[in-house]
Amino acid sequence: MVFNYGRSEVANYLIANALFWVREFHIDALRLDAVASMLYLDYSREAGDWVPNEFGGNENLEAISFLRRLNELVHAEGAVTIAEESTAWPSVTRPPEHGGLGFSYKWNMGWMNDTLRYVAEDPVHRKFHHDRMTFSMVYAFNENFVLPLSHDEVVHGKRSILGRMPGDGWQRLANLRAYYAYMFAHPGKKLLFMGNEFGQADEWHHDRSLDWHLADDPRHRGVQQLVRDLNGAYRKYPALHEIDYEPAGFRWLNCDDRDNSVFAFARFDRHGRCVVAISNFTPVVREAYSLGVPHAGRFREILNTDADCYGGSGAGNLGAVEAVAEPYQWCPAKLTLRLPPLATLYLSATDRFEEPQ
Repeated sequence: MVFNYGRSEVANYLIANALFWVREFHIDALRLDAVASMLYLDYSREAGDWVPNEFGGNENLEAISFLRRLNELVHAEGAVTIAEESTAWPSVTRPPEHGGLGFSYKWNMGWMNDTLRYVAEDPVHRKFHHDRMTFSMVYAFNENFVLPLSHDEVVHGKRSILGRMPGDGWQRLANLRAYYAYMFAHPGKKLLFMGNEFGQADEWHHDRSLDWHLADDPRHRGVQQLVRDLNGAYRKYPALHEIDYEPAGFRWLNCDDRDNSVFAFARFDRHGRCVVAISNFTPVVREAYSLGVPHAGRFREILNTDADCYGGSGAGNLGAVEAVAEPYQWCPAKLTLRLPPLATLYLSATDRFEEPQ
């Protein structure tokens, strides 16, 4: 069913509903589901079941005007709008005056599908699917993206996020922790559906509660602690969020080490401070792993998903590593560090800049 967005009374009715939630219930954000069904006249329709617009195209011009007006009015109330739009429609999050639809954010369905398929692979096979983790950076700055591990990914036989992970019990939780930290460092805002934060084992079901008893298990409590610490690091270090939608906020340090299934990149804030994220998606400790970094100096290990407190093996770098002024991999300095198994590390330069308060 599709509303007739060209009728003013229909459009006003829908916008009044949106504003009611914002004004009366103080809702912070509205997500519009299946926006593609609004934008395309031929969405889920056979030939002959739809009428082209006045220019002969399949774009629903009335729906476009409606969405622009809706976003303008909701934004004026101080709320956010998010589009679940799964096609290649351009400029979903650009302002209407620049030809966009005016949404605040768009769900990054490509990132979600690619990375979940990657982490579901056995680690021995991941080197053959390396590009699933790197492809998102080809288009990461085309829109203002949200990285969604949403309700849609934990229902209808898809299994929970933890349930997709391969290996034994320890490896599954380690994979989950490494994946979450990779997600939190990747450009884009973050969305975790309830239960994901402590490693819900079963699919979500609307008729029963979450498996809160798992939070009493030290292994799942470790996942919960990690998510808490990821949120803390995200707030404390502006490099992880300040320049999400500009290429200046991101730089690959190593994106082609498929044989070791290692990914490394740097995130930057507007003052040039960086956080380096390194993920090892194999259950093998990488000793004396060399990596080019933006500058020489001391890098403190601010987060390690393999830490004991999260249920990991405790492998790491004793709190810090020193980068030497030796050009390496197109970078002016070189780090040599120990990569824990199935883990993500965050490193922050502590002697070059003052730590954020």
